[in-house]
Amino acid sequence: MITLYRPLSGRIIGGVCAGLAQRFGWKPSTVRILFLLSCLLPGPQFIVYIALWILIPSESPARI
Repeated sequence: MITLYRPLSGRIIGGVCAGLAQRFGWKPSTVRILFLLSCLLPGPQFIVYIALWILIPSESPARI
């Protein structure tokens, strides 16, 4: 089972999009584009991103 964590490699800012992509089997660029497109809509996207950055644990160095 793949757990949700922010990978150490492939991060752009906080690794949230890379972690979500890895968890759901998508390409990180797809998740990043979807996030950027969602920013065009009204809503708390940046607050959700920051909350996920805080809540999702970072990958431990042993997993590399």
